[in-house]
Amino acid sequence: MPDRVFTPVSLGPLRLTHRIMMGSMHLNREDDPQALAAFYRERAAGGAALIVTGGAAVSRTGAGGPNYLLINEPEAAAVLSPTLEAVHGAGGKIALQLFHAGRYAFESSYGLRPAAPSEVYSGFSRAVPAAMTQQQIEAVLADFAAGAAQAQSLGFDAVEIMGSEGYLINQFASPLTNLRTDGWGGDPQRRQSFPLAVLAAVRGAVGPAYPVIYRTSGADFVAGSSTLEESRALAVALAAAGADALNIGIGWHESRVPSVQALVPHGHWMGIAGSIRAALAGAGVQVPVIGSNRINSLHLAEQALAAGQADVVSMARPFLADPEIVAKTRRGQAELVNTCIACNEACIDRSLGTEPVSCLVNPRAGRELAFPLVRSVSAPDLRVAVVGAGPAGLQAAATLAQAGVPVDLYEQSDGIGGQFRLAGTVPGKEDFLQTIRYFRNELPRLGVRIRPCESPGAEALSGYAHVILATGVRPRPVPLPRTGRLPVRDYREAFAAPADLGRRVVVIGAGGIAVDLARLLTGTPGGPADVTLLRRGHRIGEGIGPSTRWAVLQELAAAGVRTLPGTTPLEVTPEGLLAATAQETVLLPADTVVLAAGQVPHNPLHSALLHQTIPCTVIGGALDASGLNAVRAFDQGLETGSLLARELQQPSGVKRSRTPLP
Repeated sequence: MPDRVFTPVSLGPLRLTHRIMMGSMHLNREDDPQALAAFYRERAAGGAALIVTGGAAVSRTGAGGPNYLLINEPEAAAVLSPTLEAVHGAGGKIALQLFHAGRYAFESSYGLRPAAPSEVYSGFSRAVPAAMTQQQIEAVLADFAAGAAQAQSLGFDAVEIMGSEGYLINQFASPLTNLRTDGWGGDPQRRQSFPLAVLAAVRGAVGPAYPVIYRTSGADFVAGSSTLEESRALAVALAAAGADALNIGIGWHESRVPSVQALVPHGHWMGIAGSIRAALAGAGVQVPVIGSNRINSLHLAEQALAAGQADVVSMARPFLADPEIVAKTRRGQAELVNTCIACNEACIDRSLGTEPVSCLVNPRAGRELAFPLVRSVSAPDLRVAVVGAGPAGLQAAATLAQAGVPVDLYEQSDGIGGQFRLAGTVPGKEDFLQTIRYFRNELPRLGVRIRPCESPGAEALSGYAHVILATGVRPRPVPLPRTGRLPVRDYREAFAAPADLGRRVVVIGAGGIAVDLARLLTGTPGGPADVTLLRRGHRIGEGIGPSTRWAVLQELAAAGVRTLPGTTPLEVTPEGLLAATAQETVLLPADTVVLAAGQVPHNPLHSALLHQTIPCTVIGGALDASGLNAVRAFDQGLETGSLLARELQQPSGVKRSRTPLP
C-alpha cells in the first residue's frame, strides 16, 4: 500500500487526510443539480481528499460555453447547494474553481464578444477577442472577488483560481497573447500584474483564513509564449503573495505538444511541477505544490511524491473511471480499480462541446441517478447468458451481476476483451489492457461465470431467461482483383503478427483501427519500415476524437508513415497495390497488403435464437458496426444490462418472453 499518499497534508488552513485530490472537470451537467450532486457524492464517498468543481465562470463573457455554471448569478446557489450537501454528507471536502475563459470563450454562448488582454486571434475559439479596457479589467477583478465570496458563503471548503491552460489569467501572463504596454503588460514583471491582482482580489474577499488554491501554468508549450523560467517566477510570486497551494497546469488548447493523451507516458509532466517546487524552495517560499497529468493510479502518485515532484497529486479522469480509486487502493484492492485509459472520448472531447461528460470504461459516470447501484437477489433460475466478451458484453455482464442477476459470459477466444486486446498492443495504448484486467477480476467477484473458448449454439442457450448477443464485428471484406501471390491480410491477422508482414506494408483504410495498426507497425522492433495508409475519403483518422486525432497523426508523420486520402484501391499485383488518385494510377510497392477498411456485424446466433423463440437482445458491433466505437459499446452494455435486470426482477420476470427487448 502507498505510504506517502496516505499521509495528511495542509493546504493553508485546509487539512486533508491524504494527498489525492480530484481535479477540476467541466461536466456539461450543470443544468441538472441533482445529477451533479450524485456524481460528486460518489467521488467523495470513494475517498477523494478534496474535490475541485468544474470551472464556475465569474461572468457570462468568461464562460467557456453555454453550459458553464455562472457563479455570480442568482441561480448558482440552487445549482450548487445539492452538491455541497451531498459531498459534505459523504464526509468529503470540495473547492469551487473560479474561471474566466478570456479569448477561449465563444460568442455563440451568450452573444458576447470574448475579451482578452489583446486582440490576438484564438485558434481554439476561432475568433479575435476584444482588448480589455482598464475599466473592464477592474470589473473582472471584482467578478473574481464576488465569485470567491459567494463560494465561501455557500459553504465551499476552498476556492481554486483557474490561471493555466491558456485561459484569461494565463493569457495575461503570456507575451504571445498580452501585447499591452501599460501596467498590465510589456515585460515579464508587468505580465504578472493581473494574475497577482486576481489573487489579491480573491484574498480580499474571503479573508486570510480561507483556503485559496491557484492553478498556474508550469509550461504553456506554445511557441512565443512564456518561458519555463517566467512560469516559475510567476509561481514563486503567487506563493509569496498568499496562495495557499499551487496546482500546476500543463499546455494550452492551442499547444501541439500532447499533455493528456494516452500516448503521453505516465507521469511524464510531473517533472514540471517538481521544478516549480524546487523554485519555491530556492526562494524560501513554503506552499504545497499539486501535480497532475497522466497519473492514473495511486502507485504512480506514490512514485511522484517519493521523487519530490509534488506534495499532492491531482487526478481528474481517473475519478471518472472509478470513483472508488482511493478507497479500493486503501483496502488493498488495487486490482479492482477501473483504470482511466486516457482515451478522452467521453470526457475531454465532450467537455469541449455541449454533450454531457461521462467515461468510456465507466458509462455510469455522470448518470448515477439514472443507473443506481441497487442489488436485488433474483430467483436462481433467472440466469442470463452473455455471448461475447468485448466491451459491450463485459459491461452488460457486470451491470447484470451488480443487480444480483446470475450471468454466464461466453467467449469464443481464450480471453476476454475483444478488440481491446488489439488496442492494448499499440504503443501508448497499453492502459487498454488495464480495462481487461479490471473485468477479469471484477466479474468473478460479482459472481459472473466466465467461459472462455466456448461458442454455444442455440440449443445450449435455450435454458436461459435471456441471452445477450455481443459477438462483435469482423473486418469488412474488400473485394479486389488479385494477380500473383502477394499476401493479403485482414487487420486482426496483422495485429497478431506484425513482424511477419515484411518491410513494406500498404494498409487499405485509414480510420481508427488502421491508424492504430500503423502505430503498432512503426513501433515494432524489426517490423515494417515503410507503412502507407490509404482511403477513398479525405480525412485520415476519421472517428478519432478531436483531442487525440491531431496528436496521433503528428506521431505518424514523425514516424514516416505515408497517408494517401482520396485514393481508391484497384488491384493487388505481385509488386504491390495498384491504386487510383484523383490525378493518376500509381503502384504502391508492398510485401503485404492489409485490409482495415471498417467492420461488419458478426451475429451468427440471432436468427437461430429467434427461430427457437429464445428471448434475446443484440448489442454493440453485432447490432450495428457503422460508426462503431467503444463508447457506444460500453453504453449499450450498461443500458441493456440495467433494463434487463429491472425486467427480470419484476414479479413475472421475462423468462417466458418471446420477443427481444428493444
